[in-house]
Amino acid sequence: MTRVTRKPRKTAASCAVVVLDPAWRKALPGVERLVRRAVRAALGRKTASLTVALGSDAAVRKLNARDRRKDKPTNVLSYPSGERAFLGDIVLARQTVWREARQQKKTPAAHVSHLVVHGTLHLLGYDHEDDSEAERMEGLERRILARLGIADPY
Repeated sequence: MTRVTRKPRKTAASCAVVVLDPAWRKALPGVERLVRRAVRAALGRKTASLTVALGSDAAVRKLNARDRRKDKPTNVLSYPSGERAFLGDIVLARQTVWREARQQKKTPAAHVSHLVVHGTLHLLGYDHEDDSEAERMEGLERRILARLGIADPY
């Protein structure tokens, strides 16, 4: 009998998820799996890694004040590394994400997925500073989210 051995499957995308605010796990069980799925969808076949930190409004407010001179929480921050293999870090603020999901009548899971895709695209160099850039980035977000079974967030 011939034994077939398979090489371990090489994963193109690697995502470390750091839960800074334990309330994320209670509010959205399986959040780490959800985040990794959104990152893989955004990266496609690109070989890269990144870190997603799941924090509180207070933590993100401090980062936003320090790095963007805006003394308020925001839903997502992206910190590009400037490297090819390690793209950088993304940070989400739990309370802001939940509030926005309620206001926009989205599920928290869909909103988290959208923000992770959005942040990952920023790490890949996409932006929305002008109308043409925003249109390009939003179109890409829509296509990625559709592959995840998530409705148009815009």
